[in-house]
Amino acid sequence: MFLGLCALVLVLLTPLWGGSLGRLTTLRFRGVGIVLAALALQVGVIMVWPSMPHAAAVAGHLVSYAMLGAVLWLNRRLPGMALIAVGVAANGITIGVNGGTLPASAHALRAAGIHLRAGFDNSGVVTHPHLAWLGDIMVTPSWLPMRNMLSIGDVLLFAGAAVLVVITTRRPAATSSR
Repeated sequence: MFLGLCALVLVLLTPLWGGSLGRLTTLRFRGVGIVLAALALQVGVIMVWPSMPHAAAVAGHLVSYAMLGAVLWLNRRLPGMALIAVGVAANGITIGVNGGTLPASAHALRAAGIHLRAGFDNSGVVTHPHLAWLGDIMVTPSWLPMRNMLSIGDVLLFAGAAVLVVITTRRPAATSSR
């Protein structure tokens, strides 16, 4: 949710660096339906039915990352996509090696005011986590709305999105010479 708010702010600030929001409409992004399905799958597993059998929740969570990976491949030539892919891969691999959960530091959970609930959590305290440094170890500043935890993958993902928006909105619209 926090990254979505950041993306919205990024788009709204586009005119400040001389960008044109209209240029975003020229972006040829492929696989929008797959992205929406992957996000719906994540929402279903994490928020709608967190009490589903653990193996099904883990499988759904990992499949959603595979779907996002496929879309990143389809769009690999767009600016910033490589950085977004590294961020998604960092999160996905870390989730995969930790049984479907992105490890969160107990300190980050407390600082963000997040209380774990019964059922599947996409992020939480993991006993003996692998790649813990790639987990949710950072916390957004307290003065920001929607306080949350962030991983290095999340930061890379947002940085890639920033590159995509800045480059796309600043470059002149492509014209065809044919």
